[in-house]
Amino acid sequence: MNTCDSILPGDCLERLPGLAEASASGRLSVELAYLDPPFATGKRQTGRAGHAYEDSWPSIEAWIDFMRPRLEAVLATLSPTGAILVHCDWRTSHHLRVMLEDLLGPDHFQNHLIWQYGLGGSSPKRFARKHDDILFYTASAKTWYFDPPLVPATSQRLRGQMKKSTDVLDVPSINNMAHERTGWPTQKPIALLDLLVRACCPPGGTVLDPMCGSGTTLVAAAASGRHYIGFDRSPEAVAIARGRLDGLPKIALAAG
Repeated sequence: MNTCDSILPGDCLERLPGLAEASASGRLSVELAYLDPPFATGKRQTGRAGHAYEDSWPSIEAWIDFMRPRLEAVLATLSPTGAILVHCDWRTSHHLRVMLEDLLGPDHFQNHLIWQYGLGGSSPKRFARKHDDILFYTASAKTWYFDPPLVPATSQRLRGQMKKSTDVLDVPSINNMAHERTGWPTQKPIALLDLLVRACCPPGGTVLDPMCGSGTTLVAAAASGRHYIGFDRSPEAVAIARGRLDGLPKIALAAG
């Protein structure tokens, strides 16, 4: 099969060994893997139009047993200068850091990013939870691609100018009336994935999303001149992602 610019149904654990083999032989180079896995929320995630997936586990150990082999399989596909971004929240970020440090080593850690979105409920018992976490690790401890994103400066001295982004990403979540909303639960905004893809994958490179959901990562990759590979266990998700990509203007991709 043509591994670049493809979306396929199925568990990534079954699909990824083929990519790892292609990477080892030099037939494929994955510069960035982005994962937005189940968050272990303990409930069924349901979106508009009835799209849903299960996110309930017998224990956190069961979730760890699910995630670790998939992280190992993703890491095996990365190019020597590739990177991995793992999207999570307060429930599992500490478990994922332990796994990634064990699999890669602490010197491969680059950032613990905070996606600050501001929406959500408040609590009388604790500070309101208004952010997700994104863990940024690299295959090499010395060399990787990074193009610092620029964001509007907020200080009076730099008003009207751009500055390099910090590790706190202030990107609004998708509102209920947004054109990009697909009805898939836990869909992430294209602005967030566009920022991450442009920062961590070179133009013409390949972005892998092994749990692609509605395909936001793949859309961000294609729209910014990168190749993409996506998998998802839900045929509904794959159909949504393909529909979004079919609707994009055709652009010339550099050889990656």
